[in-house]
Amino acid sequence: MASLSAIFAPDGPLAAAIPGYRVRDQQVEMAERIAAAIHGHAVFVAEAGTGTGKTFAYLVPALQSGGKVIVSTGTKTLQDQLFNKDIPMVREVLKAPVRVALLKGRANYVCPYHLEQSLADGRFLTREDAADARRIAHFAKVTKSGDKAECLDVSENSPVWNAATSTRDNCLGQDCPSYKDCFVMQARREAMAADLVVVNHHLFFADVMLRDEGMAELLPACNTVIFDEAHQLPEVATLFFGDTVSSAQVLDLARDARAEGLANARDCLDLQAGSRKLEKAAKDLRLAVGVEAGRFAAPQLEDKAEFLPALAALQAELEGFAAVLESQAERSEGLEKCWQRSQELAVRLAAWRTPTDAGYVRWAEAFTQSLQLNSTPLDVAEIFRKQMGGHPRAWIFTSATLAVQGNFAHYCAELGLGEPQSACWHSPFDYQRQAVLYAPPGMPDPNSLGFTEAVVAAAFPVLQAAGGRAFFLCTSLRAMRRVHELLQARLQDDGHDFPLLLQGEGSKNDLLDRFRRLGNAVLVGSQSFWEGVDVRGEALSLVVIDKLPFAPPDDPVLAARIEQMKKEGRNAFMEYQLPRAVINVKQGAGRLIRDETDRGVLMICDPRLISKPYGRRVWQSLPPMKRTKELAEVLRFFESR
Repeated sequence: MASLSAIFAPDGPLAAAIPGYRVRDQQVEMAERIAAAIHGHAVFVAEAGTGTGKTFAYLVPALQSGGKVIVSTGTKTLQDQLFNKDIPMVREVLKAPVRVALLKGRANYVCPYHLEQSLADGRFLTREDAADARRIAHFAKVTKSGDKAECLDVSENSPVWNAATSTRDNCLGQDCPSYKDCFVMQARREAMAADLVVVNHHLFFADVMLRDEGMAELLPACNTVIFDEAHQLPEVATLFFGDTVSSAQVLDLARDARAEGLANARDCLDLQAGSRKLEKAAKDLRLAVGVEAGRFAAPQLEDKAEFLPALAALQAELEGFAAVLESQAERSEGLEKCWQRSQELAVRLAAWRTPTDAGYVRWAEAFTQSLQLNSTPLDVAEIFRKQMGGHPRAWIFTSATLAVQGNFAHYCAELGLGEPQSACWHSPFDYQRQAVLYAPPGMPDPNSLGFTEAVVAAAFPVLQAAGGRAFFLCTSLRAMRRVHELLQARLQDDGHDFPLLLQGEGSKNDLLDRFRRLGNAVLVGSQSFWEGVDVRGEALSLVVIDKLPFAPPDDPVLAARIEQMKKEGRNAFMEYQLPRAVINVKQGAGRLIRDETDRGVLMICDPRLISKPYGRRVWQSLPPMKRTKELAEVLRFFESR
């Protein structure tokens, strides 16, 4: 087996396979540290700046390790890139006889049974939906994987996918008449037989950590777990270690039970009447919260006069409906599954109404049509640490943004990692030459009324100098829409023809393709565009961040965490809120310089970057760009290209 230094050498196999390959000391060092962690079954936390080449730095030792490896990524897009591009290249270079599998959540695979049921029901509301259903039916006949990412004729956002895929709630499992054709089971069998399995964080927690999806064998069989984009883990872990019940799940149950009843228990009139009463109770619960969408702490909801009676009414209807379903359960697998679902939903609803665990915060999120009731752990460290116990294996955590001023204490504390081995490799890019950090002087308080107007006014001359080619990253959807509105008016008044794109006007990938193709566009976005976005070259030369991205203090989970930390005598702002904001700023800043030839300006409009003592911790955590408060210096930077 070739040594790592030989593989990464200027005359090595990677150099021979990759045009323009160059040796990066950071990449070789990182690969060696990961190989040692795999060999020693150690926990290793690694920050690798943009351009380090961290993907190959973990794939080479992983493919050489000889054991079973799970690689978990932050997004399905990165999953597809690893599986379709990066891993095949490294496997070919190493001549490694390694079986690789891609595993996604069940909602990504066509379900032949539910597709057939939906086509038979004719439940599609528009001509376009009916056409999508026919396209998916054709795809299901010719595909080997059933992965909807391969069905290019149908948008991934088409509502028809909900009718053509299964959920954990409505999957019939081994009782399904289409079980032998099940793409989900096929993907899982391939994952069990593979040496390297590519998953995403959501699936890792849902399937492996919580053992919810019959995947209990996957983790025990593996020797190494590698988390790429590992900065997302605390958030995802919080989501999956909690519990959720929603009015949408109840509506789905009512609809599915009604369809099953018509097919297999037509004589049971109570089933049809009960399903409609259950639907009404679920909708009444959503209405009891008020028309506004948003997040609410449990005490806020309980103050609303109609909420607790509506919750009790839904519980009663659910229990009554479960009794009706029990009486019909033997008549079909589908009815039995609906009975099981009704029991599970009733248990979850009761648990939310009368909590028993003090370590959880209860809250709700109201969407336009539904209400989700959540119970979220205030601290995931202990739960995560338990999941890492047992069979000795290596745990590798890597991202471009994990540390605050080179320190991993915040991250390790959140996940209960103790004091593991860690390392920080800075980007090989020449930031002093390639980039400028601009903090415009005289900006108003970020919470003041005219702040967004001041952001656009300060950014406009920079935008003109950059020739468009900009991302405006906003910390809220309201600010994003206002920035777009102001820019639209200003560009029109000044006669500029920079195309203006707005998050939500198309899928993320469509918007990025248009942005790259146009070459002088301005894209206004919120959370979706702060990370996982790669635009190389001149198409992106300016990134404007409106505010330091602190989570809103009225968020129910954050408020409960702050309260708990205060009780423990800890400084929630310095220990929790600031480190999270720093990591988010680093993610946003990371959009700017993507390779050795990129040049650009990062403009942070929040005056707290300069006026508050903690602002220093923010900019000192960023790559070592040239810093300025002078607009003239920024304009000279653009003139000099």
